[in-house]
Amino acid sequence: MKACALQAPCPCGRLDAKGKKGLAYGACCGRWLEPDAHGVHALAPDAEGLMRSRYSAFVLERADYLRASWAESHRPPQIAFEPGVKWLGLEVRAQRVTGENRAEVEFVARLKPAQGAATRLHERSRFVCAQGR
Repeated sequence: MKACALQAPCPCGRLDAKGKKGLAYGACCGRWLEPDAHGVHALAPDAEGLMRSRYSAFVLERADYLRASWAESHRPPQIAFEPGVKWLGLEVRAQRVTGENRAEVEFVARLKPAQGAATRLHERSRFVCAQGR
């Protein structure tokens, strides 16, 4: 990925520690979506980081990352992105650990299809750490 793209604001909208400035993609979700010099993807450190990186993967249409980070039992055989969708933002409302290697993230993702009105996807997603992922 080009250096200028790594400096662009991260699609997930995460703010810096002061809550004033959006983090750059390379300092946020890019750490997990982009492979290192050896082609290895780092793992998101927690459920919120994984949720945010998956939102960014939808924005950037990174089916490879989405499939790799989807629980095998729920993973679709393929991912088709709807042409012309504009992702409008992500709001993480809550996150909590629900057990050993388990967590839950409540979020609202906003998007506008190419045709029709903008919609909100309000969801509470469950995450499981299985086989170190």
